[in-house]
Amino acid sequence: MAKEDLSGHTPMMQQYLGIKAEHPDQLVFYRMGDFYELFFGDAQKAARLLDITLTQRGQSAGKPIPMAGIPYHAAEGYLARLVKLGESVVICEQIGDPATSKGPVERKVVRIVTPGTVSDEALMEERRDNLLCALCEDGPRVGAAALDVAAGRFVVTQVEGQEQLQALLERWQPAELLLSEAHGFPAALTERPGSRVRPVWEFDEEAARRQLCKQFQVQDLSGFGQPPGAAVAAAGALLQYARDTQRSALPHVIGLAVESFDDSVAMDAATRRNLELTKTLDGREQHSLAWVLDNTTTAMGARLLKRWVHQPLRDRAVLNGRQDRIDALRDGWRFEALRQVLDRIGDMERILGRVALRSARPRDLTRLRASLEALPALHAALPESNAFAEAHERLGAFPEQCELLTRAVIENPPMLIRDGGVIAPGYSEDLDELRAISENAGAVLVDIEKRERERTGFATLRVKYNKVHGYYIELSRREAEQAPVDYQRRQTLKNAERFITPELKTFEDKALSASSKALTLEKRLYEALIETVAAHLGPLQVCASAVAELDVLATLAERAEALGWVRPQLLETPLLEIVDGRHPVVEQVLEEAFVPNSLHLDDRRRMVVITGPNMGGKSTYMRQTALIALLAHIGSAVPAASARIGPLDRIFTRIGSSDDLAGGRSTFMVEMSETANILNNATPESLVLMDEIGRGTSTFDGLSLAWAAAEHLATRLRAFTLFATHYFELTQLPETLDTVYNAHLTASEHDNRIVFLHRVQEGPASRSYGLQVAQLAGVPAPVIQRATEKLQELEIGTPAPAAAPARPAAPMQSELFAAPDPLKEAIAEVDPDQLTPRQALDLLYRLKSLA
Repeated sequence: MAKEDLSGHTPMMQQYLGIKAEHPDQLVFYRMGDFYELFFGDAQKAARLLDITLTQRGQSAGKPIPMAGIPYHAAEGYLARLVKLGESVVICEQIGDPATSKGPVERKVVRIVTPGTVSDEALMEERRDNLLCALCEDGPRVGAAALDVAAGRFVVTQVEGQEQLQALLERWQPAELLLSEAHGFPAALTERPGSRVRPVWEFDEEAARRQLCKQFQVQDLSGFGQPPGAAVAAAGALLQYARDTQRSALPHVIGLAVESFDDSVAMDAATRRNLELTKTLDGREQHSLAWVLDNTTTAMGARLLKRWVHQPLRDRAVLNGRQDRIDALRDGWRFEALRQVLDRIGDMERILGRVALRSARPRDLTRLRASLEALPALHAALPESNAFAEAHERLGAFPEQCELLTRAVIENPPMLIRDGGVIAPGYSEDLDELRAISENAGAVLVDIEKRERERTGFATLRVKYNKVHGYYIELSRREAEQAPVDYQRRQTLKNAERFITPELKTFEDKALSASSKALTLEKRLYEALIETVAAHLGPLQVCASAVAELDVLATLAERAEALGWVRPQLLETPLLEIVDGRHPVVEQVLEEAFVPNSLHLDDRRRMVVITGPNMGGKSTYMRQTALIALLAHIGSAVPAASARIGPLDRIFTRIGSSDDLAGGRSTFMVEMSETANILNNATPESLVLMDEIGRGTSTFDGLSLAWAAAEHLATRLRAFTLFATHYFELTQLPETLDTVYNAHLTASEHDNRIVFLHRVQEGPASRSYGLQVAQLAGVPAPVIQRATEKLQELEIGTPAPAAAPARPAAPMQSELFAAPDPLKEAIAEVDPDQLTPRQALDLLYRLKSLA
């Protein structure tokens, strides 16, 4: 807003509107005494979002001022609610002295709270990453960067195409996403909650490169693996945004990790959702894979475990190293002792992040102290194995920092330093003296009174205090005439005189200001303590990452023992062999015993066509295969009797039905888009799950598409494929393709009711049991009866009796891709009941000629 527009406003409103003009799209919390106030449009928006009272106070520029406020001591709760709604909040504090200020007290923005840059414990979910991300286009490629401000973890990568970009965003789940004004991304991306459009110049690659080199104090970025240019640009924009919001140089951001697409087993966004890695399809964390795995004892371990689940690795050396450490922890149940020690360790990653941002609270320091105290026991709890040599080195030891925090901070400090009482007795002599004066003023006065009575011999002498005159010695009028020379008269009363002595004056100066001086000194000591700890951020962060990894390994060891999982063999030859595999989640929620099943795919058996009844377990069988493969590629044991797994580069799934109404895509269009992605990107090292391709269109169209897709996967792509279908015609594929075999889920029927056996056997299914499943689902009996009649009609080609007039029987479905058969067509046109003997004879000659 221009200056002339503010002239009609009060000085305070001019100050507010000046600050608001710099942050037009953010809510401004404007500090006034014990409240944060919001004005005008911000007040109306906050009242709606937070359900607080909207009021008016006075006028400015001749108009009433809408206003809403929240107590400053309760601000965290309101901030947490706003952040979860995707809002950003500007915190504007008083920095001037009200006693000396002429006009409004000076205020300035001290920080900006945004969904992706929060670091306060109360504003985040402790067991989930909270990421600030940025994207920068470079032709068909997109540079991407992600920063965990709370922990200092900084990652960049580059993806190509919308499918890879959607997969990356599904993995990162950014709380806030930065895009350039000149972006070409679809509206669905720019309109998602937390998306922010930033100026183009913030994404300048050269400026970003200089900024990153300065942040990491290096000459160039080659030491970080030469990140791609677009990723550097995204990282620069992201780093500048984080600095601006935190009003900090981010000293805990000390390095950059460069991720390559080829480092991990790739999964597109649909696959991540279909496999329910960290959330189920309906958005719940319960009954996801992470729900089964996450028995971690630290919050940072829980976050790391989810990152592992979403990023299975291809590097066999790393995976074998993880498996070796898990085996060592399983031996003799060593993980139990390790987990007992880990239980004493706090969220070091985020605590150190707050230390770096100078926002750490007293209890952060006591949790950090407890964590450092546990390190010797953690070293001792590790198995004596070379596999843990690196872990010992990364953990380190911090006796000096531990001793400092023990001396400096009391065992159970208050929540905030502003409350005082945080610094331990004995840490500072000056602070102890001020506290003694403040806390023991009464005892000091009694002592002074006793000594003055003995010195003067005055029986009526009293040492007293009032708010007007402070501390004084009171004597009767008779004794006041003989007062010592060092007694200075302060006040004369009718029957008494009041005096002050140099000793009492000194005590008064100390006592009256001791409390405020003690709090001021305590804050200075606390800030110095934070600075001392921050000087060792690098080694402490390495230690925290080592603790998180040990927590994940100990958890995977515990899960393997508790759930009866085995170590998989990782091979270099094409193979996917699972003996008695089980679904890791379904097994935990079933009340009855889970029926295990096996799978064998190799270079000669690339595809299995799976048939069987609905509800028979086809989808479970397919998903458990993918999850076992994924678990093997995070280094975990797997739910099977044994497993041998060759190289995998990608996992694809086409499972379930869903539409994209907002994007204008029907269920069938979504299905075909996902199928196209698989057929365009799968390789011989990919694992593909295809479930009921072609259901969304007519029978012949769907069957044709399913047949062609299966052929393409089996012959051209040669991907390991589990192809579930209800088109029984596809069971003919093994007759012409020697890399394909049939399998089916077994079921039995008794009294017209189906019993699912959930056992996979080779060979095609004999029938689909669709009507029996419909009966189980509660479809009314008349409908089931009519469907049974209609099924018989379709199978034998004759009308079934019905209340309504019978219609001509539907023609039998022709063989797939067969050319029209004139003989069959001629026979189909005949109504034998209507033929005369002569017509029948003519027809016979005609059919003979056609044959």
